[in-house]
Amino acid sequence: MDFSEGFLWGAATAAYQIEGAAKEDGRGPSIWDTFSHTPGRVYRGDTGDIACDHYHRLEEDLDLMAEIGLRAYRFSVAWPRVQPEGSGPANQKGLDFYRRLVAGLRERSIEPMLTLYHWDLPQALEDRGGWTSRQTSERFAEYAALVYEALSDSVSYWITLNEPWVSAWMGYGLGVHAPGRRSTADALAATHHLLLGHALALEAMRSSDNGNRLGITLNLSPVRAASSEPADAEAARRVDGNANRLYLDPLFRGSYPQDVLEHYRAASDLSLVQEGDLQRIAAPIDFLGVNYYIRHTVRATVGGGTRELPTGMRFADLGAETVLPEGVQTTAMGWPVEPDGLTEILVRVKKEYRDLPVFVTENGCAVYDYVDPEGDVDDVERVSYLEEHFRAAQAAIERGVDLRGYMVWSLLDNFEWAEGYSKRFGLVFVDYGTQRRIPKASARWYAEVIRRGGVGT
Repeated sequence: MDFSEGFLWGAATAAYQIEGAAKEDGRGPSIWDTFSHTPGRVYRGDTGDIACDHYHRLEEDLDLMAEIGLRAYRFSVAWPRVQPEGSGPANQKGLDFYRRLVAGLRERSIEPMLTLYHWDLPQALEDRGGWTSRQTSERFAEYAALVYEALSDSVSYWITLNEPWVSAWMGYGLGVHAPGRRSTADALAATHHLLLGHALALEAMRSSDNGNRLGITLNLSPVRAASSEPADAEAARRVDGNANRLYLDPLFRGSYPQDVLEHYRAASDLSLVQEGDLQRIAAPIDFLGVNYYIRHTVRATVGGGTRELPTGMRFADLGAETVLPEGVQTTAMGWPVEPDGLTEILVRVKKEYRDLPVFVTENGCAVYDYVDPEGDVDDVERVSYLEEHFRAAQAAIERGVDLRGYMVWSLLDNFEWAEGYSKRFGLVFVDYGTQRRIPKASARWYAEVIRRGGVGT
């Protein structure tokens, strides 16, 4: 079960989920600051104001990464820390934090993997339309250019967007994430402008090209029908169109899937797509990031509407719902554990879209972690989960997938968006009251996996 010698074993985080320091050193408010401070939006009213206090505990967290033996670390830059109003000159104090982070990674021989956008849109831009406005795509390219100018000499891997499906549909279509809008038309507009922002950011960064590798991260999920009934097969096709093809097709084929456009025709004719947009979106990328958590098993429902699904996933106006396959284990999020879905989706990208370098940029599970009387966190469920998914990744490599690295979600327990602090994904336990870090059993196990270069036989 050996991976290649240069395989990047790593872990991932996101700015709003760990940094804290929400009002320090010139940082402006993001849509998640606004959303989390709105009563009823986040579990128990939790916010990211302090989170893991990573902004002040940077050196401690860097040492933790080195202790685990990480070869790579995927982090995100907070747009409102760099541009408090979403436009204008860079806030140098904000950029200095990321300069310190990258320098600390390099000193510890850890490869930085930078994500430009992990959902924390400056509130000032949301006030002017957010991702439903084409201007936000243009502002994103300007922001990307500022960060690239500051860090391109020391960061080799650049990700434009994290999970545009979640930004568009959870944020603008279903209202369960920031900014909390509930409009299918807004979700479709956000989808296009996010992808356009990705394209414009690529152009801005490549205009000062210095050989870095540029890509995007999608959350991809295999979809299968719950039965052999034609109605379930059609429902699965619609879910696949919304969750996967609506993003893969424009990026790799230069077009939106026709069946998806027809399904949403009553909500939007996508007349906002201008001539040349899709050609720009389809510009070649150097790698694809894949976040994998779940396979969707889908059955048809009577009528349309928005439904909250048993697995915690939601779809808007698809006449579909997901079901839990019989006998499948679930995580603390209620998500089914199906590691072979990772193999399936990686192979599908290679066969149906493009054979290009791929990174698993997120994979992990929420567990009901606790500190035992001896002061340890024995997360045996997470160890089992990760081992099975590492084997699934190896199976994809054996089938020809050019997989270059694997970022475990997440390095630290953190602010889990609408779930607040109720769910723990980390390799490292965080006692939020004291900010004490306790490496879990999974962190020690992962350190050994990295040392050996695989999970063994």
